[in-house]
Amino acid sequence: MSKEEFKICFNEWFDSIRNFIYYRCGNTEQATDIAQEAFMRLWQKQFKFHPQQTKSLLYKIAKELWISEHRKIQSAQKFQLSLTTFNTGNESEDLLAYKELKEKYEAALTQLPEKQREVFLMSRLEEMSYKEIAERLNLSLKAVEKRMSQALGELRKVLNHE
Repeated sequence: MSKEEFKICFNEWFDSIRNFIYYRCGNTEQATDIAQEAFMRLWQKQFKFHPQQTKSLLYKIAKELWISEHRKIQSAQKFQLSLTTFNTGNESEDLLAYKELKEKYEAALTQLPEKQREVFLMSRLEEMSYKEIAERLNLSLKAVEKRMSQALGELRKVLNHE
């Protein structure tokens, strides 16, 4: 792959690769880092340039990088949860309750299946309508509604019972 071909790939597909990862992780910086790493790996491998194959390969590399990163994050979260935390008494009860609820919410969000989390984050963070989500993901409106309903149900269950 020549430098010019790589520039074309980067300019044309970087945003879509970053968004692809962002909808899985919900973190712009992490999505940008993973997208950049995917392009770096593509450059290092020096594959022959074939537009559709190269684009597919980029998505595959980005997805594998995300899975690897996600596993690292889950391991770190499990470790942090296993540590005993001590309350210093300096925080008000309301602030402590808010922090606990926020931690439960974030943990619950990471436990959602990827497809549900993707729809939920598009709706809540980007304030997209179900119709816009359906168009972007090439899904039916009913599929988006079902995923959102399932995501909300799971979040309610976790936040109300833990």
